[in-house]
Amino acid sequence: MFTVLRRVVWIVLDGVGVGALPDAAAYGDAGAHTLAHTVEAVGGLSLPNLEAMGLGNLSPMEGMDRRADAAGAYGVLNELSPGKDSTSGHWELAGVVLHEPFPLFPRGFPRELVLRFEELIGRKVLGNKAASGTEIVAELGEEHMRTGRPILYTSADSVFQLAAHKDVIPLDDLYTMCREARELLRGEYAVNRVIARPFVGVHGSFERIAGERLDLSLPPPRPTVLELCREAGISVKGLGKVGDLYAGRGLDESMHTAGNGETMDLLLSETRGGGEGLLMANLVDFDMLYGHRRDPRGFARALREFDAFLPALQEAMGRGDICMVVSDHGCDPTYTGSDHTREYGVLLVFGKPVPEGKDLGVRGSFADCGKSMADLFGIDGSGLDGTSFAAEVIA
Repeated sequence: MFTVLRRVVWIVLDGVGVGALPDAAAYGDAGAHTLAHTVEAVGGLSLPNLEAMGLGNLSPMEGMDRRADAAGAYGVLNELSPGKDSTSGHWELAGVVLHEPFPLFPRGFPRELVLRFEELIGRKVLGNKAASGTEIVAELGEEHMRTGRPILYTSADSVFQLAAHKDVIPLDDLYTMCREARELLRGEYAVNRVIARPFVGVHGSFERIAGERLDLSLPPPRPTVLELCREAGISVKGLGKVGDLYAGRGLDESMHTAGNGETMDLLLSETRGGGEGLLMANLVDFDMLYGHRRDPRGFARALREFDAFLPALQEAMGRGDICMVVSDHGCDPTYTGSDHTREYGVLLVFGKPVPEGKDLGVRGSFADCGKSMADLFGIDGSGLDGTSFAAEVIA
């Protein structure tokens, strides 16, 4: 029997995939590999701290060798849930595998649904099509400012997104509209997220405000490991968009941030503060700023910034703490289109209690993380999906 832990730092690298899943072709993602293609696109990438933890052991990547002396445990995660979105990825990471995909609306939302939404908010909308957020704001932003009509759009993901200029529709009003949409979108229209997308600026130079984005997710269909921890009296804190993705379920505290830099600063402060429980952070910039925009240089820069952050995090961790670094899907910045890519997820586990050079292999499910988390905290995780690797990472 292993020693039950007092604290786990759980970091999700949003969109950092490590190779196409066996069923990736069914999603149009054959050959996708976020990490390897990013490294190739920038002519090689030095990530010494991640490489020391076994990053190069996860998949062949230019300039990254396998490390038999990896400073911790490593593996890759197979996603069982259908789709390739952040919500289902996070739910599965926390021990809940979905068996039915969220609804998609590649041709826009049905007219009868849009009419009901327009009645609720007292305004007509613009757009109602699948599009890149940056492109549709550039296309319809001027008309929006002239008419006051919010811009409705979706993507290849199951999302209902509403964009509005802050000078035209105040932020609180935009949030209220999105909450109305969340209540409306049920049954066959139950998209996994409703997203408020405020922007500022003038025609030709509109700018979305990432820090004021609001995600309203469906709640998980059954308890995740976050809820089980909280019910057992274990403190659970979420940083970044964690609270949004779990619809606030299982969190004692949810701290929103404007991007990776602020999230890492807050994560470091919380870790230095000591204490017990689960501290879960989502680093969204890989996906939001660089993956969707197909910007491999920006993606590589964000990886270097995370790599440089790791020594300070390791120093801040207590003797009994461990850190689990994972990802929720891919978002290959060299791939066609602008959507997520269906890929294996990262799995790196480190900390003083973790044995060095432990190969965790290809895990059967993202849910192995949630199942392991329950065991690491000594709580009953029998209702969770997945197979625990806790005994392999704690002596």
